[in-house]
Amino acid sequence: MMHRSLLATLLLVAPALSAQTIDTTLALKYRVSAVNARRIQPEAYWSAIAPFLRTGFTVDSIGRSSQGRPLRSIRFGNGPTTVLLWSQMHGDEATATLALADIIRYLSEARGDSLRQRLERSLTIVMIPMLNPDGAAKWQRENAGGIDINRDVRRLSTPEARALKGTHDRYRPAFGFNLHDQGARVRAGPPGPQVAIALLPPATNEAGTYDSVRTRARKVTALIAERLARDIPGRIAKYDDSFNARAFGDLMQTWGTSTILIESGALPNDPDKQRLRGINVVAILTALDAMATGAVDRVDPRAYDSLPFNTSGAYDLIIKGARIVLPGQAPYLADIAVNYDDAVARTGPRLREVGDLDNAVAFETIDAAGVYFHPRAAMLTTTPGGTYLKAGSPLEYDLRRGAAPTSEVIR
Repeated sequence: MMHRSLLATLLLVAPALSAQTIDTTLALKYRVSAVNARRIQPEAYWSAIAPFLRTGFTVDSIGRSSQGRPLRSIRFGNGPTTVLLWSQMHGDEATATLALADIIRYLSEARGDSLRQRLERSLTIVMIPMLNPDGAAKWQRENAGGIDINRDVRRLSTPEARALKGTHDRYRPAFGFNLHDQGARVRAGPPGPQVAIALLPPATNEAGTYDSVRTRARKVTALIAERLARDIPGRIAKYDDSFNARAFGDLMQTWGTSTILIESGALPNDPDKQRLRGINVVAILTALDAMATGAVDRVDPRAYDSLPFNTSGAYDLIIKGARIVLPGQAPYLADIAVNYDDAVARTGPRLREVGDLDNAVAFETIDAAGVYFHPRAAMLTTTPGGTYLKAGSPLEYDLRRGAAPTSEVIR
């Protein structure tokens, strides 16, 4: 049920909403088609968004990456409230980078739209897409020097961290969006489904207390949670709220910027996170509009507080109740747990665990009761002493009606 005060806030905002509804239809309409995959090279990304930056935006050089790639900020609007958004400080976390491309196109093309006009008039929006281009080029978390930029806020050893800190110091934003991806094996609470979006107003101290800055960030997360519940019900969670003195989000909160962490997880049948890309567009534009109208200050934060926490520990797949057939051994009853090399795209399945997995949790289960699991050669190691099922091996198998290798294949 929607909290009464939050419902009142949304009703207050409703008359001011643009003619262009903030939903995934808008995200699809303004999708940048050339940005069509998670793994996009930095040069290709900037080339794809360049046509939309020709008017209405100011693009500034804010430094060079460790390998010399340009770091840039993009500024839109001239309003009194400044908002800073940065994405892909971890090079293999690209969902929000794709969403920012679509938002840039919307701001570029939707000139007659009242939402766009309101954002331009009321906000100064500063975006740093793909803060870690070297990591993005190699599809790795860290920068080229092996440093996690999000753990470099105190020393500022990396040029990427210095660029982000310098941009913050230049604009002193009222709000900040720390845009990330989290693992695909996270559930919304112990019994919950796969998390699509996790939210957090980062803590400012070990005690996790709320001052006015963090409270305002919590209101933004509540607004986002309430809005996204229509698109991804049950798949929104709270991120771990432990204070981390080495992390940008936590420290920005202490610097007076109400900072919102958005972590994109995964959705079923969304192998390249294109649906989650649209969800990010909806979340960010909804929050920006509430900032532009001032409605965010009237939001009831309990919609955030009531979210379940991220819960880890799920397998990608469990094959339940099969009888495993190995050369030279009698078939034996066991469950088989599988994880994918790419848990989002669900490619590269590997054997993780064999045995009694009755209490284990998986995002997909195959009921193999009464049938026989025949591992192929890639899953086996043969020694003079016998044949072993190899942990970590690629999952290559047949499910057959019987123990004989010539029995009927059913999967």
